[in-house]
Amino acid sequence: MAAFYAIQFHENRLVLLDQRKLPVTTAYFECKTLAEVIFAIKDMVVRGAPAIGATAAYGMYIGALELGDELDLQKLYDVKAILDASRPTAVNLMWATSRIMEKIASIHSSSVNEILKVIKSEADAIFNEDAASCKAMAVFGNTLVDQNDQILTHCNTGALATVAYGTALGVIREAHETGKSIHVFADETRPRLQGARLTAWELVTEGIPATLIPDNAAASLIRDGKINKIFVGADRIARNGDTANKIGTFMLSVIAKRYNVPFYVVAPSTTFDLDIKSGEAIEIELRDAREVTHVGEEQVAPNGIHVYNPAFDVTPNEFITAIVTEKGILYPPFTQSILDKLIEE
Repeated sequence: MAAFYAIQFHENRLVLLDQRKLPVTTAYFECKTLAEVIFAIKDMVVRGAPAIGATAAYGMYIGALELGDELDLQKLYDVKAILDASRPTAVNLMWATSRIMEKIASIHSSSVNEILKVIKSEADAIFNEDAASCKAMAVFGNTLVDQNDQILTHCNTGALATVAYGTALGVIREAHETGKSIHVFADETRPRLQGARLTAWELVTEGIPATLIPDNAAASLIRDGKINKIFVGADRIARNGDTANKIGTFMLSVIAKRYNVPFYVVAPSTTFDLDIKSGEAIEIELRDAREVTHVGEEQVAPNGIHVYNPAFDVTPNEFITAIVTEKGILYPPFTQSILDKLIEE
């Protein structure tokens, strides 16, 4: 288990470890209003698909509290719509808000207290299930890790991206905790530097041997045999296994394919969007140009330059060796293995 929590909820307040300020400062951001929850998601106080899902679940509860005596089903759908729009690519967000609305609809109650109780209970369930799911993925994924592996990971997929343990970084943590001698390469992950700021911080905090590299160093390390496995997370996975993840993931998958390096995706079943057939249907979030033209407050690009800043890209299923879930490891053909493991069960 990680030595810290990115998300906590108590006394009707959502307390988030402010990931904008890591690794220099450890500070917490409190959300007492729906507007503050929306800000936290949009401004990446909290990030990572499972963590965003849990945050949105508690956001539904905070939004319901704000409605007070005016709380009804339609107004809750309005709260859901506002939350869903805050970050459109991560399917866990919409999954969490939809799950809460389905639960409320099933109780057929107009009692404000009863509705609030149901929302809070469901949000707690989402939180607890994610922790258990992460641990299960870590155990399954650890079977893919061998002694002396040199592992590359992209962006942040640890306890900061979930409620407790992590997805891809959870596998790495499990391998380390079970005594495997491994070394991790964490790329910086421009432009938000989640690898440099967050993954490196987690690795140092947990005492896992690691090296931070620029994004553009990964290809030569893979070519030269200094990286022999890649583990990444996911923000949305289509029914055929096409996977949306942090920008730069697709590029790594192509290089891995060229040099026969296994490329593993680690994600809970809640990250699968079974309503879409392929990655072509995944909406890619475009973010502020300032994330590229500035590093912190320091301007690094000239005024007037056009900027393209997608938050994610889609890795086609043919570049993925396997997908690790809490229900087991999925192998190609993914359309069939997803059907067998996630749908039929």
